[in-house]
Amino acid sequence: MSWIGKGITSLTSSIKFWAPQVTQVRHTRYHYWKERRENGPVLRRFGYDDPVDARGLLPREDTRPIRQLPIYRPRNVWAPRRALFGQNDYIDILGNDNLHPTRVLYNVPSWLRGVRGDEYHVLLRKEKIWSKGIFPFARPARWRDIKKRIKYLHKFLNNKTKTGLNNRW
Repeated sequence: MSWIGKGITSLTSSIKFWAPQVTQVRHTRYHYWKERRENGPVLRRFGYDDPVDARGLLPREDTRPIRQLPIYRPRNVWAPRRALFGQNDYIDILGNDNLHPTRVLYNVPSWLRGVRGDEYHVLLRKEKIWSKGIFPFARPARWRDIKKRIKYLHKFLNNKTKTGLNNRW
């Protein structure tokens, strides 16, 4: 058995294991910092233009004019646009019965005047009014989108909502 032990020791002594060569460098941080200090301050935020002139009381170098408040000009209170604003607000209370307030809405599209209801009812009214004109032929993509939205809302309102809760109709 002793010959086995001698063979193993001779074998391990003849085989050299690889070990990396390590060189120690001391004070690398110190030298690096010292070199940085010799080169001057570190340049940070490169490209940033500081709008504040912090050099003290110096004349303004910028040639752009200083923004000022506009000159005060009082508005014309009696301009027709302002004087007649809200003139038809109480037409239903103060006027006679042959003029309805929805007939006074001049700036509102015809399909939207006096409509009561949700998006589905507004779209049905729009479809009814626009179907008689040139809109379906002039803008077929928009017309198709309106029809698709009506179809979707019809399915949604019939299948996904509860009935009997609407007291408006």
